[in-house]
Amino acid sequence: MALARSRHRVTAPQAPAARGTSPRCIRAGIIHGLLAVALGVLTAAACAPPGDANGETAAARVGTPDSPTPPPADVRPGIEVLLTDSLPLVRDRRVGLITNHTGRDRSGAPSIDLLASHPEVELVALFSPEHGIRGSAEAGVRVEGGVDERTGVPIHSLYGENRAPTAEMLDGIEVLLFDIQDIGTRYYTYLSTMALAMEAAGAHGIPFVVLDRPNPIGGDPVQGNILDPTFSSFVGLYPIPMRHGLTAGEFARMAAGEFGVEVELSVAVVDGWERTMPFGETGIPWIAPSPNMPSVESALHYPGTCLFEGTPISVGRGTDRAFQLVGAPWLDGDALAARLNVLGVPDARFVAVRFTPESPGDGKFGGTEVGGVRLEADGPEYDPTLAALALLAEIKAMSGDRWSWRTGHFDRLAGTDGLRAALDEGATYAELADGWGEGLAGYLVRREGYLLYR
Repeated sequence: MALARSRHRVTAPQAPAARGTSPRCIRAGIIHGLLAVALGVLTAAACAPPGDANGETAAARVGTPDSPTPPPADVRPGIEVLLTDSLPLVRDRRVGLITNHTGRDRSGAPSIDLLASHPEVELVALFSPEHGIRGSAEAGVRVEGGVDERTGVPIHSLYGENRAPTAEMLDGIEVLLFDIQDIGTRYYTYLSTMALAMEAAGAHGIPFVVLDRPNPIGGDPVQGNILDPTFSSFVGLYPIPMRHGLTAGEFARMAAGEFGVEVELSVAVVDGWERTMPFGETGIPWIAPSPNMPSVESALHYPGTCLFEGTPISVGRGTDRAFQLVGAPWLDGDALAARLNVLGVPDARFVAVRFTPESPGDGKFGGTEVGGVRLEADGPEYDPTLAALALLAEIKAMSGDRWSWRTGHFDRLAGTDGLRAALDEGATYAELADGWGEGLAGYLVRREGYLLYR
């Protein structure tokens, strides 16, 4: 059984990889089921609380048929593994925790409270990423520090004046933990926060422990283009694909092995999870990691539709189906769906809809009914990044002089200026898709040595 294999798998310390990483930089995750063998590394997974409710829309009334799902698996998140199997990593140590509302055990208890109330752990500092410690701030909104009302522990912002912990913030901390649910896409800032915190911890000689969680959109599919390092930014630090196929723990291992992040690293590996396990089968409740990530379905489409943040087109912010929808007041959804559905985008279906964003965080068409399409994954070959290429080509062509670019933002998300240039030259979906994903084979080879799940 998957659970038995997970609990008894021991991952040996990883050899230093390219780019000058020293031997002390990496410790692989060890499942603490073999307690006599493993003292440095562990096992994990995750949960969290609901994001802000979004307005009811016409698109929301277009239903999808219910399908039976297997009973949930017994998958344990990293916080549970840490406190049951691998307590020596934090016992009698002053602990700092990078987290938000998604850092919870399966019962919904916050990791903050679990650590603060544990008699053998001293939680001394909290660190907040984008969207804040409670996950309610909109994208790009500065996050302030403060004090956690429940525990009295100080909160340091990592999405304000500082994007990485400062020496003052780290003063007195003996081990730094990371427990946030990622969504598997290059342009989602939680992994950037983690990588910068790893660098800071390493520079101050502080061990770093990732309390891992499942990749909600799967650990196998790897899709999209690879970021050109020229376009490295906080929304994409490293040359990885748009849909990277890593958990946070695996990303941390790759950051240390491939991208020169030097830190004493341990990973609490998700107990009972395998790469092909759908999130709905884990038994871990879905908690929106940010206000406009209401479901795993939205997370699945996000690697593609997020590109529209760099255009005038709505991605459904202000509805309950953010990133499943794209639209604008001037678009005819029926005509757009007809144009898209004949392009042969693998296992993608485009459904005409009308929807009205209510108080959208991106300011696009609030209170205005717009026309567009809803994306549906219609089979195992669905690639949201290819779906986005089709959408970009057709919507730009239909928009005429209403089209514009948020140039810098689009290029940061795309990880290149080549996609925008090709669209400006009138490239069709077929032309854009030809050669799309160049370099993925090499990435898969590099990724292999950092995987913790099979």
